[in-house]
Amino acid sequence: MNTPIRTYNPNPSRPDKHLPTLACDSHVHVFGPAERFAFASTRNFTPVDAPKERLFELHRHLGIGRCVIVQSAVHGMDNRAVEDAIAAGQGRYLGVALAPIDVSDTELQRLASVGFRGVRFNFMPHLGGAVDTQALLALTQRMAPLHMHLQVHFPSAMVHTLAPVLAQSAVPVVIDHMGRVDALLGAQHADFVALCELLAQPGMHVKVSGIDRIDPTPPYAAGLLLARTLVQRFPDQCVWGTDWPHPNHSHVPDDGALVNAIWHIAPEADLRQRLLVDNPQALYRFAHP
Repeated sequence: MNTPIRTYNPNPSRPDKHLPTLACDSHVHVFGPAERFAFASTRNFTPVDAPKERLFELHRHLGIGRCVIVQSAVHGMDNRAVEDAIAAGQGRYLGVALAPIDVSDTELQRLASVGFRGVRFNFMPHLGGAVDTQALLALTQRMAPLHMHLQVHFPSAMVHTLAPVLAQSAVPVVIDHMGRVDALLGAQHADFVALCELLAQPGMHVKVSGIDRIDPTPPYAAGLLLARTLVQRFPDQCVWGTDWPHPNHSHVPDDGALVNAIWHIAPEADLRQRLLVDNPQALYRFAHP
């Protein structure tokens, strides 16, 4: 774990087309710099630094105008690296925190005041796994007055047991990476069907990030198909993200290729506008330019 691993491509390709003005990358992380923001002792690997400066440079290269930075388990529940990036982002960068399920109201209020729009809970085995769902629902009651949302990351089979819980959330729910379904199993698989049934409930949203996680082989044809299905069925509930710098992955994706894939996920200009601009604005509440 002591040998740093580079998880991102330092020279991504440039996208073939221009994104809409204020297009939002709704799922990224920042790592370090480690000498300023220590990595958590509970991390499952040590990354090469991927600091805010590298992220800002990537977004200029890709033509992305807004972003939501999700706190990484690499830093545990010390959200300072994300908070620092938000402060440097001139209103164009917001965050989603990691916090204990019994986080105090004072800390929740502080997080909301500095630009965190939600709190994420990981049900993935490699990131801790166990979450008390009744305590989670109680937390959503305390998040509601702050207009924060709940973000959840879970293995695909868990959708069947989590769906009834998430439907009781007092705040909007954002599901990471298309519910981590196996795209090679297709749209008729029980896990994807259950994900779509959950998205039919009020207040549910999904990130059509991770085509490269649910389908391990570029150009991710099976992942693109499921992402396009979600965008077409739930056009006002989807947001998109690169997932840079791609931790805990099977390979290192090309971020330029991930941007190019948007035209396959949302072929119509209206769908792209909703996916990249309108839906993130409604969910994350960026300050208007």
